[in-house]
Amino acid sequence: QVQLVESGGGLVQAGGSLRLSCAASGSGFSINAMNWYRQAPGKLREWVATITNGGTTSYADSVKGRFTISRDNAKNTVALQMNSLKPEDTAVYFCNADITRGYRQRHWGQGTQVTVSS
Repeated sequence: QVQLVESGGGLVQAGGSLRLSCAASGSGFSINAMNWYRQAPGKLREWVATITNGGTTSYADSVKGRFTISRDNAKNTVALQMNSLKPEDTAVYFCNADITRGYRQRHWGQGTQVTVSS
């Protein structure tokens, strides 16, 4: 089994910063890429950022220039540094892992709440 645990969410004022982290635990798997998604109330879950096992990053246009994704492959962790936060960034943020464990598969964390006040 693979378990993903997010942490670092909370309440912050507009213009502030938060750093989210996600740790993957288990055995017998390798990580191909890790992703962050978010879901605001009444909206569909949307993709935020991706980092591959080679370190290549990509971002949604809505967060480009403000968010930075990073990873420590040896520890199977990923972080999302969020700067210049806006009220529209308010959402539950989910960690998602693209792994190989016999075959390629995806796993989700439980989510962590980020609330940005105006």
